[in-house]
Amino acid sequence: MNVIRISTIALLASMALTGCGRGANVTEEDWKLAFDKSVDIRHGNTWVVRGMTAEYKLGDRLVNTQAYGKHSFKEERIKDGFGKGKKWTITYTDPALPVLTQTFYLYDDYLLTDISVASDSGVSTNYMAPVVMERTDSLICGEGRRMLFIPFDNDAWIRFASRPLSADTMRSYEVTSIYDAGSRRGIVIGAIDHDRWKNAVDMTNSAKTLRAYSGVADALTRDRLPHGRLSGRSVTSARMMIGVYSDWREGMERFASANAVVAHPRKWDKSMPVGWNSWGALAFKVNHANSTRISDFFAEELQNRSFTNADGVLYIGLDSGWNSFSEEELKDFADRCRRNNQVPCIYWTPFTDWGKNPEGQVPGVGQYKYKDLYIYANGQPQELDGAYAIDPTHPAVRAMMEQTHELFKRCGYEYVKMDFMTHGRMEADRWYDRSITTGTEAYNYGMHLLDSIFSDMYLNLSISPIFPAQYAQSRRIACDAWNKIKDTEYTMNALSYGWWIDRVYQYNDADHVVLRDATEGENRARITSSAITGLFIMGDDFSADSMAISRARRLLTNADINRMATGRSFRPLVGDNEQSESVFVRHEDNGDVYLAVFNYGDDKRVYRFDRGLMQLDRGAGYDVEELWSHAKVGIDDVVEVPGKDVKVFRFKKI
Repeated sequence: MNVIRISTIALLASMALTGCGRGANVTEEDWKLAFDKSVDIRHGNTWVVRGMTAEYKLGDRLVNTQAYGKHSFKEERIKDGFGKGKKWTITYTDPALPVLTQTFYLYDDYLLTDISVASDSGVSTNYMAPVVMERTDSLICGEGRRMLFIPFDNDAWIRFASRPLSADTMRSYEVTSIYDAGSRRGIVIGAIDHDRWKNAVDMTNSAKTLRAYSGVADALTRDRLPHGRLSGRSVTSARMMIGVYSDWREGMERFASANAVVAHPRKWDKSMPVGWNSWGALAFKVNHANSTRISDFFAEELQNRSFTNADGVLYIGLDSGWNSFSEEELKDFADRCRRNNQVPCIYWTPFTDWGKNPEGQVPGVGQYKYKDLYIYANGQPQELDGAYAIDPTHPAVRAMMEQTHELFKRCGYEYVKMDFMTHGRMEADRWYDRSITTGTEAYNYGMHLLDSIFSDMYLNLSISPIFPAQYAQSRRIACDAWNKIKDTEYTMNALSYGWWIDRVYQYNDADHVVLRDATEGENRARITSSAITGLFIMGDDFSADSMAISRARRLLTNADINRMATGRSFRPLVGDNEQSESVFVRHEDNGDVYLAVFNYGDDKRVYRFDRGLMQLDRGAGYDVEELWSHAKVGIDDVVEVPGKDVKVFRFKKI
């Protein structure tokens, strides 16, 4: 293996090595590269990648970097949105293969890497893996090694997970962390580009082989077809971030921040929405009479008792079922909300045909039938969640967006809950726009339209993929959740391993909180789950349900709990539970620390505070208050949490 040492001055120029089987060692500041048929990279004393190659599909053939006879190496300085860094490029050539370029972008505490394949005669591929590592067991040590499962979307009550490493194949979508639960040390690997590909990370062969790749399409991406092919004289994978962190939670947050550099979160200069949505209890029974009474209930009984957002307003929303209103009723409801110092909200599903009537005329676009809009798989319409998926690139979709926006604007609505978005990202036989060849390209096309047409409205995504994230201010962190402790546990499962998503959107959304038909302990737990996640939205029928009304008067007027709902998600305290974490923490800028301790079981739970895990100042004293009961607690006390309940503690340094 050849050894090359580069001085700071020499690094101002590029360097190249060309040969057959020749390797290179490169050292600069904290980064070191060793290359000889595979790549090893260290950051300081930490291995970031070991034995790494890359691969892609050329037709049905799988081609690895090790199939190439020659390579060249180049180094450059770079400065971009990620900061100052280095760019290392390895170019592989072989007379029988397209040119393969493997690129590394090295920054302060992580690297990005991608591959591109080029040929004057053109290339076409639906699979590119910038990261193939055979020795991942040497990267993270410890008996408590786990791998995060991050779902592609939040449909069908899918769950996040933290799974012990085993011989089974494990797949996570877009990103994962492999970490030791005891030490918290972990490696984070995931895609930061979401414009053309669906991405995944697979672990196989007794947790020793890892692939981070572009081109996944399976049941959990809701696909019936393989990933679409990308073609051209050059095709490039998504960039993959790789970083090793002393705390895997910080690594996931850094991953989110890197994504936000590529695609900035949709702007919002107001406070996080707090309010009510009609779906939780009323569903299709919502009408003008009950919705306006509910608007008045919040104005008269809760808004003057701390249940508002930081701007002193509420967001009151009509969900599915609003189409039973006349336009006059829609306008009157919105006007009532504004008189009550509330923002009127409404609902739409832009990429679905719920009627599943192929011969039906598209409203307002009479020259098209719905069958013209469907995205087909093997010639058949694709059904998901009871609706046919429609093509985001079809001109009728743009027309429907414009008509719907005009209606909402005319009636005075300022916030739209957009639902069932995954329908627009499914792979298809083809799209109306023939330049588009993947589901992700089609989805970005449609979401760009949505963002531009609804540019004057707040957009909240409900059922949707996690990425791309730049088209809406917020996204629901999980699927539907209502009132029981199982709903709280399900929501907290998503917060346990997806809290970081509030760095690629402005806010996470815990779904509507329902109080009816549950114990007060379950009510406290469900309210807390929303307040510590993001959007704080109630869902009961406050026009007629006396139990829900009385509970709201008592439980939604706790100013200390309500003040926690700022939109910055709590993070899990540990991360060693496959199902859901039960303890969550958030550090405030003023030095306060919040701790939420859930009990999902029937029996009481005892809990002792851990200064180290909470990262409290070991030399300081703390005043501790439980915020639901307002009881003072000693920092060394053993506290009890009743079954199906929660306790929330605020630590103030004294």
